[in-house]
Amino acid sequence: KVATKSIERELICPACKELFTHPLILPCQHNVCHKCVKEILFALEDSSADGGSESSNQSSPRIRVFSTSMDRIDRISRSGRKRNSLTPRTTLFPCPGCQHDIDLGERGINGLFRNFTLETIVERHRQAARAAIAIMCDFCKPPPQESTKSCMDCSASYCNECFKVHHPWGTVKAQHEYVGPTTNFRPKILMCPEHEMERVNMYCEICRRPVCHLCKLGGSHANHRVTTMSTAYKTLKEKLSKDIEYLISKESQVKAHISQLGLLLKETECNGERAKEEAIQSFEKLINVLEEKKSAALRAIEASKNLRLDKLRTQAEEYQGLLENNGLVGYAQEVLKETDQSCFVQTAKQLHVRIQKATESLKTFRPAAETSFEDFVVDTAKQEEILGDLSFYSNGLEIPEINEEQSRIYNKAVISWESPGKTDSADIYVLEYRKFNREEENVMWQEVEVCSRSKVISDLDDDSSYAFRVRGYKGSICSPWSKEVILHTPPAPVFSFLFDDKCGYNNERLLLNPGRTTVESRAGFPLLLGAERIQVGCYTTLDYIIGDTGIAKGKHFWAFHVEAYSYLVKVGVVSSAKIQKLFHNTHDTTSPRYEQDSGHDSGSEDACFDSSQPFTLVTLGMKKFFIPKAAADPKDAASRVLPMPSCLGICLDCDNGKVGFYDAGHMKCLYECEVDCSGIMYPAFALMGSAAIRLEEAITTKYLEYQDDL
Repeated sequence: KVATKSIERELICPACKELFTHPLILPCQHNVCHKCVKEILFALEDSSADGGSESSNQSSPRIRVFSTSMDRIDRISRSGRKRNSLTPRTTLFPCPGCQHDIDLGERGINGLFRNFTLETIVERHRQAARAAIAIMCDFCKPPPQESTKSCMDCSASYCNECFKVHHPWGTVKAQHEYVGPTTNFRPKILMCPEHEMERVNMYCEICRRPVCHLCKLGGSHANHRVTTMSTAYKTLKEKLSKDIEYLISKESQVKAHISQLGLLLKETECNGERAKEEAIQSFEKLINVLEEKKSAALRAIEASKNLRLDKLRTQAEEYQGLLENNGLVGYAQEVLKETDQSCFVQTAKQLHVRIQKATESLKTFRPAAETSFEDFVVDTAKQEEILGDLSFYSNGLEIPEINEEQSRIYNKAVISWESPGKTDSADIYVLEYRKFNREEENVMWQEVEVCSRSKVISDLDDDSSYAFRVRGYKGSICSPWSKEVILHTPPAPVFSFLFDDKCGYNNERLLLNPGRTTVESRAGFPLLLGAERIQVGCYTTLDYIIGDTGIAKGKHFWAFHVEAYSYLVKVGVVSSAKIQKLFHNTHDTTSPRYEQDSGHDSGSEDACFDSSQPFTLVTLGMKKFFIPKAAADPKDAASRVLPMPSCLGICLDCDNGKVGFYDAGHMKCLYECEVDCSGIMYPAFALMGSAAIRLEEAITTKYLEYQDDL
């Protein structure tokens, strides 16, 4: 007998936290109720439709949607939609067991297997829990009798008498499979979800799931390694049996660990209470400091207020005395009544000084005190920022470091980081980024939670600089922020294209990879024959190749890598009107220094040669970048030669007729010139000798991959 009570935690759905009902096996090998899978997908679609608000499905109390960030819902809503008829539909499902986005494939929920074994175990558990509740016969006349067996073929329960009636001896029904009373009727044969009329008879070792022979012949498992179902059954059963025997043999060790965990639980309880007390004391200290500061500030404001009020009241009384028969004026009027000259002079002299001061104050009225308390405004912005970052710091949690070599910005930004100790000590990371602006210091940081050690960021502004920083969290403990890293976005939207393998492509001397993202010039036998005919002062033909997509308007940017061993490479743009001339350029076969009408070797022909080109190109080779002569001082040859960037970028502005060549690693413009954009413009490349060009790969979000562990 199975101790069903002890295994109940294995029978609980991670989504609804109840016993499994028709569990489905996800590609990550976790189980979720069929109803829960549907509810989670519906909740994600509703959240995305309502603006991406992160919330659970309020209409169903069973469901709990586990979503760590808004970015997950956004990714699911984008990846779950079909862009066009050529793009297969994929459905991403956030597994509540492992918290990862799982690709359910084109068939989505319909491509998942029901876990009948788990379903049977759950049913046995339910029967043990409700042993007092009998399963009644489905065919008895009222009142029904308690059933004694259930037929798996008929999907019904019978008492002894009804079973004999409906399964008479010597008939086909007598051969039906029957079990003890149950309400869980599963099919006898496991059918393929992709080919509903075929039973599964093989096991795919790559996808780790049962498949039928049609899946292997021409389906999605055609190139996968498969084995027979009997072999997989035997292998997995042997492995599982050995693992169970090993665990049973270590029962004493398990009990020791349980005892140790019991002590750790008590210790954790005590340490947690102690930590709470210490946290309370720390916050009370902060509160006391704030209360003292608050009291001091209020006292200072009150003292200043009283002083100002006293001054203003005194001034008001003085002005009140200037009224007739009142104060100073009244006193002066009484003095004027004095007839004794000596007494009048004695008193009037001092009084006259006061009257003059009062007269002057009337001419230049000025309040005795300021009414504004601007000097008493408390600036708490920095303190609020510091308190906002207030958290638990631990010496055991390392500060992550952003890997600048693996982090890059192209059509999107991918930021990678690592721990100095090469161990992932944090449970989750928080990546913050903001647009870098020297004029505005208080630009808000944007925050995103990440479970891995890399993140793809979209929707960044062109021709801008962004600061990135990251910190790790382990429970409530966090590390300090990493050092900020500044990365620059391209000067224009990224233009995507592949090398054109049709227009002018020379397959004898150029080699394209299958994806048409890399081109390499190869010095084969035809080049040897051409070189054998060359005697003096000549160089061999440049092999041209263009992009398969043109640009008619707007501003666009693309990047590529020129391999370090490349002898000579030219890169730039060409208009559609001059493509024919590009592939039949006579200047490519002999050097202008050897033309018959040239009587000297001054190099002036080079300037004429450059200006006569039907396209705009710059030269790279031997790990150098050469600026054209027109852009540099012809007397200073060294200023024309720069180190070749590891990644080169080209920015074409059709609206303003300009093309710029960039160090794409730092987004620094190396050279810019005007270009005629009257026609459709194409990216152009030329190679000679041993050389190779590789287009920069667009940044895409990569999801969790599962490895075979059989």
